[in-house]
Amino acid sequence: MLRKTALTLTLTALPTLATAAPEGWQPLLSPSDLSAMLERGEDIHIIRVTGDFEAGHIPGAVFSPYDAWRAGPTNPGALKPELEYEAEAVRIGVREDRPTVIVHNGDSPSDMGAAARVYWTLKSLGVQDLALLNGGYQAWAAADLPTATGEVTPTESDFYAEWRDDWYIPTDEVVELVESGDARLLDSRPEGFFEGIAWSIARPGTIRSAENLQYTQFFEDGLLVGPERAREIAVAQGLQDSATTVSFCNTGHWAALNWFALSELAKVPNTRLYAESMAEYSIHGHALDNEPGRVAYLWHATKRWVDGLF
Repeated sequence: MLRKTALTLTLTALPTLATAAPEGWQPLLSPSDLSAMLERGEDIHIIRVTGDFEAGHIPGAVFSPYDAWRAGPTNPGALKPELEYEAEAVRIGVREDRPTVIVHNGDSPSDMGAAARVYWTLKSLGVQDLALLNGGYQAWAAADLPTATGEVTPTESDFYAEWRDDWYIPTDEVVELVESGDARLLDSRPEGFFEGIAWSIARPGTIRSAENLQYTQFFEDGLLVGPERAREIAVAQGLQDSATTVSFCNTGHWAALNWFALSELAKVPNTRLYAESMAEYSIHGHALDNEPGRVAYLWHATKRWVDGLF
């Protein structure tokens, strides 16, 4: 569990009135769903996390860069101190009882991983009603819905974070599950990473006993599938009866999409995100499946270096 460090913040206190989720609220909203709620005058907090916010955004939205929710370059998926998350949530006006939509730019399915990771973080911090905008800002703009430009100064809130580990699993517990075989470990990465022929921040290979369920399998025509299709995929993978399902990737970015699809859409119980993922798991020297031999590793590493020169 994350712990707050000793630091005093001066907060602008706002009234904290309970806000019920709007009619039709669900974890995945289409642009037309969100537009209808806003037209009815629903109080919805919209947070944009990627893209050029000033060039165009949903009216009333605020910008919170994805980097504010990520750790340093050597282990981007690592959890930051709880107080750092709380400070950013306060800055952008988050309230635990205010329905909140997380919006990515919409460049690609991978881009949506940023929104899914922020969704997971805010849920773990205690925000009650959260949703992702399917297709992101680009889908909103393509639907010819209202847009705004320019900088927006958020109004601070008095949000108080209370971290819950319900949807998180740390490295030591992953190691225990690998040894016991009491979980389904899902590698969300493209096949080349899973097979150990591609790598980036982590050693090549995958966690022992892991299966490959690529995050792209939850997308059709560039959009995240709905709950019914997500449940079909989960059933086809035999995940409904799993005691624990663990989603991981390189840095907890793509894995957040699998976590969202399984936990929030398919409602697979006890689905956990291994936030630190392979970046942390492999650096501790844990044995991997599909790990190439030393000669193959050096050959691929040299080839990547040479390819980078030309």
